[in-house]
Amino acid sequence: MQQVEEVICFMKILPIWASGGICVMAYAQEGTFVVSQALKMDRHIGPNFEMPAGSVKMMSLITLCICLPFYDRVLQPALRKITKHENGITPLQRIGIGYLFSILFMVVAGLVERQRRASALSQASEDGVAPMSVFWLFPPLMFLGMVELFGIVGHIELYNKEFPEKMRSIGNSLIYLCTAGATYLSALVASIVYSVTGKHGEPNWLDNDINAGRLDYFYFLIAALGLLNFVYFWSCARVYTYTSSVRAVESIETDILV
Repeated sequence: MQQVEEVICFMKILPIWASGGICVMAYAQEGTFVVSQALKMDRHIGPNFEMPAGSVKMMSLITLCICLPFYDRVLQPALRKITKHENGITPLQRIGIGYLFSILFMVVAGLVERQRRASALSQASEDGVAPMSVFWLFPPLMFLGMVELFGIVGHIELYNKEFPEKMRSIGNSLIYLCTAGATYLSALVASIVYSVTGKHGEPNWLDNDINAGRLDYFYFLIAALGLLNFVYFWSCARVYTYTSSVRAVESIETDILV
């Protein structure tokens, strides 16, 4: 019976786990195309210092480090008083909020890229660097930090609560498996976009020269995929029943019978 229960729990989690790929795919853009954007923006801080392009990724980490204690110490207790839930909101609600932030990240990043490209084409220097501060990349990266705060941590919270104690290691490994799958999925989407676009005289969206490409369209495409993924997740979450709550009910009934 215990083995059957573990299999049922695993099968229940799989649809929710599968929805995490599109959300985590946003992280692949942070280490690739976001850095490419930074290379074509003004990274000077003062007259004598130029920020390394890879350092822009620190903004998502800073956002996470600031917002995580605020969420645990301030927001969660306030939500607990309103919702009467031990964690303020359910794990599925937390995951859904993270998915919405991933969509916002891609939309805002696309809008920033559109402005950067327009600035580069009209006023760029000889090396193609736009006269636009790299700090414009920080707002979308702040949304990316919120994706981890809600989406990724929400998945971890769900797995730890729903899986039996003997399956906790499997639950934690699902996070890394989702991250690996999202990386391959991002590469697949990029390959398809690269092969499909750039025909009939139109620029390739993912051209090596991002000033000639349309990286903003690629970002909006991922945002659209994220929106479809959110609808799929919402349909799965509506019919999901928490195993932990069922166990709590069973323990109460046992106490009454005893």
